[in-house]
Amino acid sequence: MFGTCKFADIAKPSNDLLNDDYTSKVTLKCKKNAGPVAVTIETDQGEGGALSSKVGTKFAYAKFNVDKGQFTADGGRVMETSLNINPNVKMSFKSNKGADVGIDYTKGGLYATGTLDVMEMSKLSTSACVGVGSGVKVGGDATYALSGGSGLSSFTLGASYSTGPLYASMTATNKCSTFNLGCTYKVSDDLTLASKTVHSSAKMIDCVAMGGAYKVGGVGTLKAKVGSDGNVSACVIHEIAPKVTLVASGSVSSSDFSTFKPGLSITM
Repeated sequence: MFGTCKFADIAKPSNDLLNDDYTSKVTLKCKKNAGPVAVTIETDQGEGGALSSKVGTKFAYAKFNVDKGQFTADGGRVMETSLNINPNVKMSFKSNKGADVGIDYTKGGLYATGTLDVMEMSKLSTSACVGVGSGVKVGGDATYALSGGSGLSSFTLGASYSTGPLYASMTATNKCSTFNLGCTYKVSDDLTLASKTVHSSAKMIDCVAMGGAYKVGGVGTLKAKVGSDGNVSACVIHEIAPKVTLVASGSVSSSDFSTFKPGLSITM
């Protein structure tokens, strides 16, 4: 009825526009389906020119999903699986340096989650986000420390509002002493603007970043942003062939052009 959204994604539109695709790495990502199994090989070039690769896969069987199975260059292993118990409940298991068991519950406009650290039994994390109508979603998350008897260790509250081309979100962190405001505005089918600001008692307003994305026919999508730290970043996303995407990126300090850092990513 109202649509569902994880609380972790409540600021996703502005975060994605201002963070995704900007890179200072050289990366090649190849995706290939081998029957029902999807295989991904991602190779990065380090500062010294050395190459490091990650090999991953994902597949589904009945209601069981391997969302991510990956071997990293340093010998690490990542495993993320999920099981659809019913249309409203999904169980998950994630293993990397730790191990977490999670549960996602959706019902109407409600999206609730819970995650338990089963390796060290050190914390329990929960979140909930609910649509209340008229384009408004409200929610929050909390982390409980299970060891040491410290109880509630952190919590965040937030809300979002969408109407027409406007999407705005606000989250309160640090015991509601810091407020993060994210906004996106779709000027047209080709142009979208975004901003992210931080407000607190110590500083009334801090503009973390402002930027936009513009679709250019025959070229692709141009993205650019400027941060309050004086760094300017830009990238172009272009489909150079069917299912082959090139991202060329660069960033530089407005006060020191010798800090220019290029990046290149190809996904096929």
